[in-house]
Amino acid sequence: MTDTTLAPEDRYSEEGLRAALSSQPRHDPASPWAASLVFAWRAMLKVKHVPVQLFDVTAFPIMFVLLYTYLFGGALAGSTSAYLQSLLPGILVMTVAMITIYTGMGLNTDIHKGVFDRFRSLPMWRPAVLVGMLIADAFRYTAASLTVLVVGLILGFRPDGNLLGIPAAIALLLVFCFSLSWVWLLLGLMVQTPEAVMQMSMTILFPLTFASNVFVDPSTMPGWVQAFVKANPITHLTDASRALIHGGEIGNSVWWVLLWSAGLLVVFAPLAMRQFNAER
Repeated sequence: MTDTTLAPEDRYSEEGLRAALSSQPRHDPASPWAASLVFAWRAMLKVKHVPVQLFDVTAFPIMFVLLYTYLFGGALAGSTSAYLQSLLPGILVMTVAMITIYTGMGLNTDIHKGVFDRFRSLPMWRPAVLVGMLIADAFRYTAASLTVLVVGLILGFRPDGNLLGIPAAIALLLVFCFSLSWVWLLLGLMVQTPEAVMQMSMTILFPLTFASNVFVDPSTMPGWVQAFVKANPITHLTDASRALIHGGEIGNSVWWVLLWSAGLLVVFAPLAMRQFNAER
């Protein structure tokens, strides 16, 4: 209620306007972690209202495991069972890496619906909007990983490593995908439509996933292709996942994955935040 006891010349001062607008003290803004969790919960609630978003973490992993196992298993390894032991860690990597593109698409959709302008005007830690989306996506990546593993176990996949191998492989995959998602966030902030985000993301991701060691041994490839495959982060991630799951020699693959993850984060996270803070 407006304080009518103020003199006319004081009613339009800063103190007078504050007194007219509110007599209650302002609450302290949420902490960065609390704000990020709020936006993560918002992203999770989207699944409740749009259940089709679960399709990419359930149907896609099942299709990938079934198709590649039974299409290529007999030709490449002599039997589907033998091929599945090598294929499944690679399919795990490929499936979750491809799901990361939906991060940029979801961000771009929010922008063009207009709700994002409201988020940017709120008094909070500004990266919370993006970090919250990535936290929610970590649950989606975990769900997709578990789907791949369960389907693989049903089909006859048997890990040879210790009990910590599979959780370690999933954790490493989540670290890499968290960093990779910043690339798609940047695209989501720059391009005009979600469809454009999809097209550009797939143009980048398809060569990385298929020109790797996910499906076949790189030693059968031409020399110039081998050079690309050996430098490919998907190859390093697949090597690390196979070694962790099957208890093999890890070598430098884990360190390469961590180095790639750090590089993607250092380069693309600041670029995405700069684009996010820019006037649109």
